[in-house]
Amino acid sequence: MNDAVTDHNSPLSLTIATRESRLALWQAEHVQSLLRARGHAIELLGMTTRGDQILDRSLSKVGGKGLFVKELEVALEQGRADLAVHSLKDMPMELPEGFELACVMEREDPRDAWVSSVCADLESLPQDAVIGTSSLRRVVLLRAALERLGRDDVKIEPLRGNLDTRLRKLDEGGYHAIVLAAAGLKRLGLESRIRKVFSPEEMLPAAGQGALGIELRQDRTEVAAALAPLAHRATWLAVAAERAVSRAMGGSCSMPLAAHASWQGEPLTSPLRLDAAWGDPDGRIALVRVHAVASVTGLDAAEALGQQVVELLRQGGATRPADPIAP
Repeated sequence: MNDAVTDHNSPLSLTIATRESRLALWQAEHVQSLLRARGHAIELLGMTTRGDQILDRSLSKVGGKGLFVKELEVALEQGRADLAVHSLKDMPMELPEGFELACVMEREDPRDAWVSSVCADLESLPQDAVIGTSSLRRVVLLRAALERLGRDDVKIEPLRGNLDTRLRKLDEGGYHAIVLAAAGLKRLGLESRIRKVFSPEEMLPAAGQGALGIELRQDRTEVAAALAPLAHRATWLAVAAERAVSRAMGGSCSMPLAAHASWQGEPLTSPLRLDAAWGDPDGRIALVRVHAVASVTGLDAAEALGQQVVELLRQGGATRPADPIAP
């Protein structure tokens, strides 16, 4: 987030690299319409990524979030595209050398949604029910919630595929309920599928959830300038704090980690509260949940808040993927 960057006065001809799922195309077309409204000529380059192709294994076992962006970054590197639009939740915490997160747009609903045709919420699940999710974060949070309800009969099973595929698998009877990001459902006009939206207290969101990030090569300063009017500073600072937690904890699809920042009043002028939760995927230690509050007016302060929360997580017993868990 560079406050010195100003709007580019000359119209540009740009190509957006995007995955070809319906949600990814919606996101790219959204950015396309905003840039076209500012006079730029924008085309889309649809691509299929490795993450879209591998549907029989969990992401934590096949390479993580980078599987959804590598092909798009190659297109940027080769000059076939000028920018790539990502769900920030799916964007790796560390970008390859020469690339940057050039724009974070205003956030949609960051919360998780409960989708089911048979039960309104966790409490009304039938005996021996099956919940579907592709996220280790959701697994550990759901497991903790089910333990509080005394529901050791409920199974949590893997669920891969794009949003439409996951809904189809639910409708075909493979699951009693699934948990999805509310933002994707709302963006595709599927809000009617939501039976319940979890509060952050019930199901803490992933870092960056609900926000769109735009990636560029660092040398494309004219593109960064054209994107500057699309940036949303309050969202950018909040997700910077969240991503600082994930980065320090080795956050990826193999890390059951949640991090969510919320302004405690008027954005940018009120304090920023950062909540985080970490769970042991093997269930050996209890869920760790912490928070901290600080005045955040720039990226350095957002990063510092993230580091403060990381220390609290570690004090509570949270570990990085390669760290041993104390007996």
